[in-house]
Amino acid sequence: METILTQQLMKLAKERNKEFPVEGFLWGTGPIHPRFMLVGEAPGEVESLNGIPFTGRSGKELMKFFDFLEVTREEIFITSAFRSRPFLEKEKIEKKTGKKIMRKYNRAPTKKEIIAHAPLLDFEITTIDPPIILTMGNIGLQRLIGAKAKIMNVHGQLYEGPILELSSKEATEFTWSKEDYRIFPTFHPASIFYNRKLLELIYEDLALFKEYI
Repeated sequence: METILTQQLMKLAKERNKEFPVEGFLWGTGPIHPRFMLVGEAPGEVESLNGIPFTGRSGKELMKFFDFLEVTREEIFITSAFRSRPFLEKEKIEKKTGKKIMRKYNRAPTKKEIIAHAPLLDFEITTIDPPIILTMGNIGLQRLIGAKAKIMNVHGQLYEGPILELSSKEATEFTWSKEDYRIFPTFHPASIFYNRKLLELIYEDLALFKEYI
């Protein structure tokens, strides 16, 4: 798969993955001059297998959002805060057999995991210099403008200013960029599976976002 990431960056990220309970690896995909950049959270089970962001259940909802925005997937650079699927193994009893099996469940990436993959998103943002960044979900939002930003409080509000980045690949804490960026936050498509009422808020946000693109 084509990627703007360097072999060195990908090798570094995969090596750092070894200490975490994660699987798969996701490349950012899209044109070098996109209409906008979309920053999600982390891949789920489907994405961890095919390496393509937003191709699972939430991806189907995202395509509806793109139709509303009158953009195509090919016009957007799609990436995420963390590039591998973070999972938690739990015991489950199969209904048919009654046997106990271990199953992997999605979980949110930890701060340590996000920092391990931070050079990838830093590189994509500085290389592409997107006109505006659409973040979907708390993790993508907080990766860029800090943990104090809560999606329920700031969704649909344009942020213009510096973003968080690593000063070097070896750094373990974020610093603020010298450059300013435009960030527009809304909810993750998967959020509507747990709270259908959020769908209306998402479309309200997207109507505002449409004015910026």
